[in-house]
Amino acid sequence: MTPAPTTGGTTLQLRRTVPASREAVFRAWTDPDSLRRWFGAPDTSIPRADLDVRVGGDYRIEMQSPLGTASVFGTYIEVERPGRLVYTFCWEGLPAPIAETQVTVEFYDRGGATEVVLTHERQPSRAAHEWHRWGWTHSLERFADLLVRTAADEARGERGADDTQ
Repeated sequence: MTPAPTTGGTTLQLRRTVPASREAVFRAWTDPDSLRRWFGAPDTSIPRADLDVRVGGDYRIEMQSPLGTASVFGTYIEVERPGRLVYTFCWEGLPAPIAETQVTVEFYDRGGATEVVLTHERQPSRAAHEWHRWGWTHSLERFADLLVRTAADEARGERGADDTQ
């Protein structure tokens, strides 16, 4: 099921700086195991994430929450490692349909950290815009927390390796 593309609408843009390299941030965004740990609201689990990260490749993310089960799916339009992703964004399983939208994620080097700029375009309504803002805000918080924990684990591992020498 592919919804008809929309044009116009409102645009949502969020920014978050995370303490990791662009390569690590890009990998966490595009690796299914990592994505299952951060995508969605805090009470959401991701039992399945299939990502074919290449131009023309498809993705599907299945989510479960107290409200029910839904999926996000789409196709990658641009893939520029480690700087940029553009993909369509469609919902399946919602009580009310939302037309296809488009997400652009850009990763900027900020001297040892990476600024993530997420632009979600063609929001068909103000309600869809606010709902996506809520979801992406929680996802970006979880994403940053995952990268902070990963960096701390790696630092402990490096200190532990240094201690054995």
